[in-house]
Order: sequence, then structure tokens, then C-alpha cells
Amino acid sequence: MDLLSASAVNWSRAQFALTASYHWLFVPLTIGLALIMAIMESIYVKTGDEKWKHTSKFWQKIFGINFAIGVATGIILEFQFGTNWSNYSWFVGDIFGAPLAIEGIIAFFLEATFISIMFFGWNRVSRKTHLLSTWLVFVGSSLSAFWILVANAWMQYPVGMEFNPETVRNEMVDFWAVALSPVAYNKFLHTTFSCWAVGGSFVAGVASWYLLKKRHTDFAIQSLRIGSLVGLVAFVMLAITGDGSAYHVAQKQPMKLAAMEGLYEGKEGAGLVAVGMLNPAKTAYNDEVDPYIFKLEIPKLLSLLGYRNINAFVPGVKDIVDGGYPLADGTTALSFEERKVRGKKAIQALADYQVAREEGRDADAANHEIILRENYAHFGYGYLETGEELIPNIPLTFYSFHLMVMIGFFYILLFLVIFYYLYRKNMSRTRWLQYVALWSIPLSYIAGQLGWVVAEVGRQPWTIQDILPVNAAVSAVSGENVMTTFILFAVLFTGLLVAEVTIMVKQIKKGPEVAEYEKVEN
Repeated sequence: MDLLSASAVNWSRAQFALTASYHWLFVPLTIGLALIMAIMESIYVKTGDEKWKHTSKFWQKIFGINFAIGVATGIILEFQFGTNWSNYSWFVGDIFGAPLAIEGIIAFFLEATFISIMFFGWNRVSRKTHLLSTWLVFVGSSLSAFWILVANAWMQYPVGMEFNPETVRNEMVDFWAVALSPVAYNKFLHTTFSCWAVGGSFVAGVASWYLLKKRHTDFAIQSLRIGSLVGLVAFVMLAITGDGSAYHVAQKQPMKLAAMEGLYEGKEGAGLVAVGMLNPAKTAYNDEVDPYIFKLEIPKLLSLLGYRNINAFVPGVKDIVDGGYPLADGTTALSFEERKVRGKKAIQALADYQVAREEGRDADAANHEIILRENYAHFGYGYLETGEELIPNIPLTFYSFHLMVMIGFFYILLFLVIFYYLYRKNMSRTRWLQYVALWSIPLSYIAGQLGWVVAEVGRQPWTIQDILPVNAAVSAVSGENVMTTFILFAVLFTGLLVAEVTIMVKQIKKGPEVAEYEKVEN
């Protein structure tokens, strides 16, 4: 398929992925630095050491540069739900819009209000008031992330709703079920720790650059201690919350789990692939080709992580498409074809209901509504044609997941080594470690992007799991129009990224205020 003939669905997906990817270059550093500079300022207020004040002020400048540019991509991202995904917005706007509205009204304004005090209140308010404003910036940025992730988690696991055939919309019936679903709070924790990880690795890398240049050594060691502490805690907690994510994926999105592990044939006591290479000759889910060229597997661990039972059955891609395997509730999984039939029955019942209501046949409308509700759990399958459409891009999901995990364990080892040299050796003279920390900065960003690839590519073809596929969610616009805006956004976002990196590099090269440090030392 050439560029001009690509559908509006594909271009809309590409445009949203582009915007989200660029946006996620700014958000993690914002949240991560918010925590780090709050910790640094807390040490300043507790000890009265002016060096910590100037260290905190330096990182606040980097935070401000990143925050200002990140807001632009976030606003555009939310507008795309109305421009490119209007059917989706209509279908679930009553639910999806609620957490986004709360994020804008409460969290974002909390963050924006106290940022002004944080930046301009150093000599205008008391130390404790200023410290409170800095912590409230961190709280506001975290709350902003929470409500956005609640909306995203609902797409992965739709709960707390009821479909209204009168309006053809899903309506919220239980706000707390949406806000506090197990998928939502685990996604929030996992994503927040990933932001701390980016902040910690960024600060540790920049501090190592100062050590390499033999500049601002005291500032660099202070920053390295806090950045490494936050980074180590973050990556350890990522491993813990990652376990929770794997469990929820196994329960709610088994196809995503199968794609993450390249599991085509289900098995009891399934092992977790630690390292492996997929076989590119595997072109169909039901062929006889071995899916792996090679793999190193940890026995039974996938069953344990996914079902808390080392002998549990983990369905593979073929099982999910063909059905027939036992479910946890004692029933048998339906095949794609069975769910497709029920989905089409639900879609037809909705159409019949609307006709009956227009013609005043209330009894018939009530019967059609019963059929609709009995089959609504399969509604989205009625828009799909073949079982292959259920299968996400397995190589992309598999390699993204495993590379993300490898980066996480690399960082745990790196921060442990940094701590060893900080407190047992002389970190300022360990140039090889300083280079590793510096050049590792991009890895934390890559790991965050890979996590979103797993989360979003792995749940395809769904915008809302089992209820609305992407081909039914897109706006009625031409692929050419979306392609044009895609190119415009790509140019705009790349320009913003270049501008941010340029400004941050200049500020980092400038470093903390030398005169202030010299005054403190004297």
C-alpha cells in the first residue's frame, strides 16, 4: 500500500502514535524532575545548606524548559480524539471525557498555579511555603498523569458503564469503578515509576557529564546521589508493578500476553521467554512453522506471573482465535467466529431497536434491547471479518517487551554500581562509569516508549477492548487529509524537540550559577 492509498484508519493511527510518542518524550522528565527537585529543596530547608538550594534551582530551570514544550503536544493529543476519532468520542465520550475533564480542571491548574510560586517565589515567600509549592507541582503533575491513565486504562478494561441504545453511547454508572479499577491504579503506578526512572537517569547522566568535564564537582555529586537514588527505587518498583501489569494483561487481554511472549500454542505450566528470536517464516497463526529460531525460557514462570499458579493453562494466539480452552470461571472460551456471530447479532439488535422506537413499537424495542444486552460483550467483534484481525503485530510487541525488560535490569545494575563508587570508592575519578551513565540517558526514554508500544500495539485491533475496533472508531475524513496533518505535526514536533534539546544543552553547559556556589564555599 503506497502513502496516498493508505486508509484514514492507518493515517489516523500513525498520527496519534506520532503525537503520543513525542508527548511522551516530555512528560516523563517533567514528573521525574518534579520529584527530584522537591527532594533537593527539602534537604535545603532541613539543613539550611545553600548549595542544595542552588542545586534545586538549576534543575527547576531544566524542568521549566521541558514543561513548557510538553504542554503543546499534550493539547494537540487531546484534540485528536475529536478530529480523527469522532466515532470513538461519540461512543464513549461520557466516560472517557470525565477523567480528562478532571485532569484539566483540577490537576493541570493545580500544577500550573504553583509553578509560578516555585519559579518566582524564592525571595517572596518563606522557605516552607516555597517548598510546599514545589511539592504541589509534583503532586499536580502526578495527578494529571493519574487521570489521563485512568482514561487509557478504561480503554484496556472497560468497566463502570452501561450502553444506552437511545443515544448509542456508553454512559458511566459507577465513577469509582472507572477511577479505581485494578488496571487503572496499576497502570498509574507503573507509568509514574517509569517517569521517575527517566528523571533519575537523566540527572545521573548530566551529573556524570559535569564530572567528566571536572566542573561543578560538588553540584554533580549532590545531583548524582539524588538522581541515582530515585532511579534505583524507580526501576525496582517498575519490576514489581510490571508483575502486576502482567497479571492484569493475562486476565483481561490474553491476546496481548500471547503476543508479548510469541506464544502461539497454549500450554499448562508455560515458561517465560527470557531471550529469544522469532522465526520470520512464521506467517500464519495456525501453520506448522516453529515460531522461534531460538529461545531461552524460564520454566513455568509465565503461568505463575499470569495466573498465580505454576501449572495454569496460558492460551496462545491459536487458542484465542479458535476458542475451546477453559476459562477461570469454569466456562469455555468462545472462538472468534462465535463471538463475531454474537457481535453482529448485537449490532443488528441495536439497529432494530432504533427502528422499533421510531415506529412506536415499544414491546418490540424492549425485546431487541434484551438481545443487545445479552450480546453486548461481543459488540466489537461484529465489525471484524477474520480471526487474523484479532492478532496484533507479534514481532513488534515481542521485541519491544523484551528489550524494555532488559533495559530495566541494566539500569538496576548501573545504579547499584554507581552507589558502590559513590560511597565506597571515588566516583569523581571513575571515568568509565561516568561515560556509561551519560550515554545511557537515551535508554530510559527508549524503555518508556517501548512500554507504550507494548500497551497500545499489543491491544490492537481495539480502541476499547472487545467493544470498539479502530476501523469503527475513526472519523469520516480522507486518508489524504490526515496524511497532510501528519506531515505538518511531524515537522512541528520535530522542531519543538530540537528547540528543547538545544535550549537544555545550552543551560546544562552554562551550569548552576558559579557565583552563588563560590559565595557558599567562601
